[in-house]
Amino acid sequence: MMSAGRTRGVVRVGVSGWRYPGWRGDFYPKGLVQRRELEYIGEHFPTVELNGSFYSLQRPDSYRRWRASVPADFVFAVKGSRFVTHMLRLKNVEQALANFFASGLLALGPQLGPLLWQLPERLRFDPELLDDFLRMLPATTGEALELARNHDARLDGRAWLEIETGMPLRHAIEPRSKTFDDPQSLRMLQRHGVALVVADTAGRWPRFDALTADFVYVRLHGAELLYHSAYTTAELHEWADRVTAWADGTGAEDGRPRDVYVYFDNDARGHAPYDAAALAALVGERLG
Repeated sequence: MMSAGRTRGVVRVGVSGWRYPGWRGDFYPKGLVQRRELEYIGEHFPTVELNGSFYSLQRPDSYRRWRASVPADFVFAVKGSRFVTHMLRLKNVEQALANFFASGLLALGPQLGPLLWQLPERLRFDPELLDDFLRMLPATTGEALELARNHDARLDGRAWLEIETGMPLRHAIEPRSKTFDDPQSLRMLQRHGVALVVADTAGRWPRFDALTADFVYVRLHGAELLYHSAYTTAELHEWADRVTAWADGTGAEDGRPRDVYVYFDNDARGHAPYDAAALAALVGERLG
């Protein structure tokens, strides 16, 4: 983590997920038991993108265990449920959102970072649909708790309905349809304070660079081969320049410094942790 006082945002660089068999004996030391892998991540990075929450509702005990495995200033980005984004496609999602927020992520307390909502490629920009969804997203942990209390019977006996303190929540949305490159879409995200994810996907999906919130959320899936290719030294320097500019405000039209979260998802061949460490070092050099 790099912080430069009031005039610069905080930059956190990490990886997307941590349970990858190919990392064992490579990034993870030989013999490191699986239950200590997140602890090892916490020793090397200030953040991780928790993506198991995308596939299924996790349990409060899992969130509590993950939190206990990392330092107190570590931050978890939590990926929103695919039931909301890919199955319901943002329609009639009130109950699904309540269940998601009741499932335990509030147990992360102050270590709960941005919530990522990844949209399917076939979901086109629909102004009314997007606006309705953004209105439902809780802006604070207090609002998330109120929403969570409406969970259904499936979470009876396993819901987490507590918060340690009231704090703002940050949301980021990752569309994969070029139809979201629309002035109306950008204005809507700005109005709700939701970040439009900057995603590098080897050209597979469109890349959006507009800044729509007080923070920037970056996902690096691979520049040449999706999920597989490593980033070159030159590419990492380019990303370090962008991240630094966002953090110090020179990369924004309004000149405002922004916090920046960067997650490497080029994990298939084990490049993600090495690229993350390299980028963090480059940004650290630039921010002093």
